[in-house]
Amino acid sequence: MENISDIEIIDSVLKGNESDFALIIERYKDRAFSLLSNMLKNKLDAEEALQDSFVKVFRSLNSFKRESKFSTWFYKIVYNTGLTIATNKKRNLRMQMNSIDEFYNLKSDDNKIYSTTENIEEYIAEIVNQLPVKNALAIILFYMDNFSLKEISEILNISLVNTKVLLHRSRNLLRELLLKHNYKEEIL
Repeated sequence: MENISDIEIIDSVLKGNESDFALIIERYKDRAFSLLSNMLKNKLDAEEALQDSFVKVFRSLNSFKRESKFSTWFYKIVYNTGLTIATNKKRNLRMQMNSIDEFYNLKSDDNKIYSTTENIEEYIAEIVNQLPVKNALAIILFYMDNFSLKEISEILNISLVNTKVLLHRSRNLLRELLLKHNYKEEIL
């Protein structure tokens, strides 16, 4: 099943084999859920957004123009769905708008993070979760999901230059936050 391309699955679904869409769901559900969880900071909201995203993708498959990779198109829908749900729940992406002073106040969760994480990847994931939403998404999409800058710019609907700036600032915020938490500078 892994050697079947996204395009082959899409063509099959468009020919009437709607049950083949389950292959798309299986292929993308975990990463999309992770992305939405980081965006929405609430598992129930992330599950709702994930379901909505798959419904939108299924209903819009015939409008996929194949000018970019399917994964880029898919994650753009996931991202926009997450934003819509965040707005509807009156979250309005407050984390993204917090002032730098508020952002850098150490949270009382710091000791919890130190005591509950067992490895470096887990620890860094916890720190990334403390970043403003767009910064966390840039880090996740680039470093964890291996998207190119061009693909990230399409997903976030910003220019390539702004994507580079966002990633640069995100790296700096992550580095400063890690240093603020007294994490070893060698990993940076």
